[in-house]
Amino acid sequence: MQLQVRKIEAIDAPILASLARQTFFDTFTGTCTEQDMQEFLVEYFNEARIKSEILMEGNFYFFAEVDGVPVGFLQFMEDYSGFPEMKKWKALELKRLYIQHAFHKQGIAQFLMDFILNYAQENKYEVVWLGVWEHNERAKRFYAKYGFVDSGHTHDFPIGSTPQTDNWLWKFL
Repeated sequence: MQLQVRKIEAIDAPILASLARQTFFDTFTGTCTEQDMQEFLVEYFNEARIKSEILMEGNFYFFAEVDGVPVGFLQFMEDYSGFPEMKKWKALELKRLYIQHAFHKQGIAQFLMDFILNYAQENKYEVVWLGVWEHNERAKRFYAKYGFVDSGHTHDFPIGSTPQTDNWLWKFL
């Protein structure tokens, strides 16, 4: 298995949109109504929106590829809008890290996490932060292995009309 990280370009928007819809659905199916899920997927993971995010200045998307095939992705940017408390530091937000279920437990998520943490250190960020669904114990355990801790702050992250809450985690570098 040859694993590599590749920067996502605008031409990759259809592939990323499909992968994002699939991995989000696989991760959160059953946590909301089917209608809420489908509406969320259409709104947030359509090709036009994904392409505009890829083209946004300072918004970084990368594929994790196995033998040249995208099986996961990572999105990060310096963004303080969701958690203004972070303005105290030079902070990098990990917005998305998703891996296809068939490729879980193969070191791909770790590969992407190492990638963002190296990027943050090389670019002299003081902290990396992220939101994780309060009931996603698997993800919380994964982030804890990398030294992320609960900041004590939360934010609403509804899927349609289904209320959900994310915990903000942070890791100081």
